[in-house]
Amino acid sequence: MNKYAAAPLPPETAAAPTAGGEAQRFIAGREVSPRWWEIFNCEPLDRLVRQALADSPNLAAAQAALRLARENRLARIGALYPSVDANFSGERQQFTGASFGQPDSPGGLFTLYNASVTVSYSLDLFGGTRRGLEALRAQLDYQRYLLEGAHLTLTSNIVTTTVQEASLRARLRATREIIAAGEEQLQLVERRFQLGGASRSDLLTQQAQLAQTRATLPPLEKELARSRHQLAVLAGRLPGDAAQLPEFEQADLQLPQELPVSLPSELVRQRPDIRASEELLHQASARIGVATANLFPKITISGDYGSQSTVLSGLFSGGTAVWSIGASLLQPIFRGGELRAERRAAIAAFDQAEAQYRETVLLAFRDVADVLRALELDARTLKAQADAEAIARDSLDLTRKQYQLGAVSYLALLNAQRQHQQTLLGLAEARAARYADTAALFHALGGGWWNRETETGNLEISKKE
Repeated sequence: MNKYAAAPLPPETAAAPTAGGEAQRFIAGREVSPRWWEIFNCEPLDRLVRQALADSPNLAAAQAALRLARENRLARIGALYPSVDANFSGERQQFTGASFGQPDSPGGLFTLYNASVTVSYSLDLFGGTRRGLEALRAQLDYQRYLLEGAHLTLTSNIVTTTVQEASLRARLRATREIIAAGEEQLQLVERRFQLGGASRSDLLTQQAQLAQTRATLPPLEKELARSRHQLAVLAGRLPGDAAQLPEFEQADLQLPQELPVSLPSELVRQRPDIRASEELLHQASARIGVATANLFPKITISGDYGSQSTVLSGLFSGGTAVWSIGASLLQPIFRGGELRAERRAAIAAFDQAEAQYRETVLLAFRDVADVLRALELDARTLKAQADAEAIARDSLDLTRKQYQLGAVSYLALLNAQRQHQQTLLGLAEARAARYADTAALFHALGGGWWNRETETGNLEISKKE
């Protein structure tokens, strides 16, 4: 883990005495489960992910792109073998003696039937065809890793959107309780103002504070609606069907206490984006070979055997056989620099793909480093928020006892309640950050697709042809 970031990470995160505050241990080299979302131990989430994997149009498009790449490659494999074609033709001709240089000779009318088999084979002496197939194979593998990336992105988006929804519900609940306490507080201040026990400035301050709190409620409701719509679309359904999806609370999710951390040497083989970038590099290399082969001669051998007759029933009878055999060589001599420019362009494309591959690897390592550090800091933030909530709760309990004894006013009790509800807002946000960054870690590590057993169906793809 030390190679992901400059500073070493602790063996486990801080713990907090609250739900979702368990310490998380980092286990180097542990395999990532392909169904990593099950670690949250939430059956409604599992069902939603399964539904999305079955109905997502984005995933279906990636699967179709993979099939397209596979068929394109299969269509070009035939270039390695001889082509055999059967031909049959029949034509009616009118001729005159002028056709043979004898304009005074009488003309005639005849029918000619031709049936033949043609065999043609292009020798791949300089590897152009094989490198072209290699490029198509790289394109196929590229689409395969794009499909795995779409699978990983879809599941990650569902989990993070679920975490966001649960957080928003907790924050909405706390905000409504703060508003309710503020309304009570405002009523007390209004009565005191009417009795002369409070100034108009006190009343206006309380009204402004309540208005500000109320103003935070619609944005939270808007974000909750957007999260529900997003979940519906991710599941392959219309936003209007969001009411049919399960509703998520933070209590529905369980924070995993053991987290896998892949070795840096394994990460480059696990991330779909790195593997896809690698295949683009492979494809660019193959295209250099194609452009190089185009500079050299192309040799084609062809043969033809058949029968010609003026009578259909006379085909393949004695004396009607016709055949031919030959070879052709094409050597580019002058193309105005076209072929060499194409080769230089292919080399430049390879250099570009190589730089993009290195950039993808660097960004992947940065993702893991960011998430690991975020997990550590999130745990410390949650602990601080839990401590703040505990202090605010103790203060509320003390104020409540004092109020029962008549030592403080009801207004002081409402202030203590409001402060406690404010700490619950921060606690819900801090808890959501831990869940979201836990999901982000599995996304950064590649999602465990390489451990998925090959199954029949639309969701699984074989690792080899």
